[in-house]
Amino acid sequence: MTTPKAFRYRLRRGEGRSAPGKSPAAEGSFGAPTEDGFDPALFPPVGAKPEAAADPQPPGGAAASASPAPASADPVPVEAELAAIRAEGLTGRQLRLARRIGKKHGIDAESDFEIVRQLRRKGIDPFDRSDLLDSGAVAESEAGSGGRSVVPVSDKATLPQTSRPGALAPLTEGERARDIMRVQRDIARRRRRKVALLVARLAFFVFLPTLIAGIYFYKIATPMYATDSAFVIQKADSVDAGGAGMGGLLSGTQYATSQDAITVQSYLQSRDAMLRLDHDEGFRKVFSAPDIDALQRLPAESSDEAAFKLYSRIVKVGYDTNEGIVRMQVSAPTPQLSKQFSEALISYAEEQVDKLTARMRADQMKGARDSYDDAEKKVGDAQEQVLALQQQLGVLDPVSENSVVMSQIGTLQGQLAQKQLELGQLLDNPQPNQARVIGARGDIARLQQMIADQRAEQTKDRNGTQSLAEITGRLQLAQADLATRQTLLASAATQLESSRIEANKQVRYLELGVRPIPPDRPTYPRAFEDTVLAFLVFSGIYLMLSLTASILREQVSG
Repeated sequence: MTTPKAFRYRLRRGEGRSAPGKSPAAEGSFGAPTEDGFDPALFPPVGAKPEAAADPQPPGGAAASASPAPASADPVPVEAELAAIRAEGLTGRQLRLARRIGKKHGIDAESDFEIVRQLRRKGIDPFDRSDLLDSGAVAESEAGSGGRSVVPVSDKATLPQTSRPGALAPLTEGERARDIMRVQRDIARRRRRKVALLVARLAFFVFLPTLIAGIYFYKIATPMYATDSAFVIQKADSVDAGGAGMGGLLSGTQYATSQDAITVQSYLQSRDAMLRLDHDEGFRKVFSAPDIDALQRLPAESSDEAAFKLYSRIVKVGYDTNEGIVRMQVSAPTPQLSKQFSEALISYAEEQVDKLTARMRADQMKGARDSYDDAEKKVGDAQEQVLALQQQLGVLDPVSENSVVMSQIGTLQGQLAQKQLELGQLLDNPQPNQARVIGARGDIARLQQMIADQRAEQTKDRNGTQSLAEITGRLQLAQADLATRQTLLASAATQLESSRIEANKQVRYLELGVRPIPPDRPTYPRAFEDTVLAFLVFSGIYLMLSLTASILREQVSG
């Protein structure tokens, strides 16, 4: 709001001052029509004196009735002045303004008309706002002038004046009623025009688009049949809680397979699944048929991106984190195609679930199997080496042969000891039988030779190659290596079996909770719900645009 300007005047002693450029009735008595169509000029103040015509206000002067009368020799009685002021038909606004100005100048009277009279006596225009704003400046100016007569410092611009009070003839009751009816009809006409414009805007921006959407949903849209299915991913893990730690605590719950379920959900919503479904079931061909409506039809030469957008609309996959269930809904123009697409996607999901742990299981089994195959091969090589030594040396079992030789040597040593005892007995006789002594000595020599030969048999070369001791050592080394390889083979077999068990624990499989069953009635479109939703959307858009336009208009006008 702009603060009105204040003007400073200097007054001559003994002379009144008229309002520069305004009449007493200029403030609110008769002005321009208000916003609701009311014209104050049609309703003069009550008590105004009728006159024939309204004379225009001379430029730069105040109204005759509002200007204070110059001092004369014959004073006017107070009652006459008050009657003249009442006859002016001052409005309530003018009287309130005069009361505030009088209060500024310290005038306290019983009535507002008396205040107007006293202000005019002092040469003050009671209806000039500049006096209200600049009363202090005027008093200071008068005090500084020292009683000298001075002229105004600046003149106010001349403003258009209303007609003098009492210039219009009073209206009769019929004329007043006709004017009131005319104003009321004008207000009603404006309201009807505003309502008509509002209805037109609503019809164009809300009702017409809603009608078009309803016609499409009820008459044009191709019915779609949606098949629902639900499945859960199970884990073949029988690890007990005590031996598996935290993993055992989570095994058997939906948290153990939540990552697998989210991975399967992402795969079913991927371009890979869409391309595979198109290759196996003819996804593009089905939705490019001419019996599909234009908004849902896929162009024949469409790109993969356009096909994927349509695939994302008709295939909806969600994962329930609370229950660990993957829910899938597939829409198609016919119930059979809907079921066919659902079964194909479920089979793709099963393959994907199996592939999630296939590499880990293959790696576990591959290491264990390679270790087992290597141990088995080395056992075979050790056996081949033992057999080759046996065939090469002609010894089936060097230990057995060595034991036989040693037993023979032991027998010969026993006989040798017996012959030596017998020879000793013969020699103890003073006259021994020489024939028996010679025989005993011969037996002893022969036994010793046989024992020496047997011992030499163990260390000398056999068949010109190796001795029995060397053959025994080599065979023992080969047999020890064979025993070690057999132990490693048994350990590898145990590890292979453990890996197989662990791999089986990592197997994931898909279990159907809700099998895909084709519906017998179209699922989409939901004509009524979709039409109501379209109405709400268009209404919200219109409301937002209207509020934005109103705010911008207010900002620009302000």
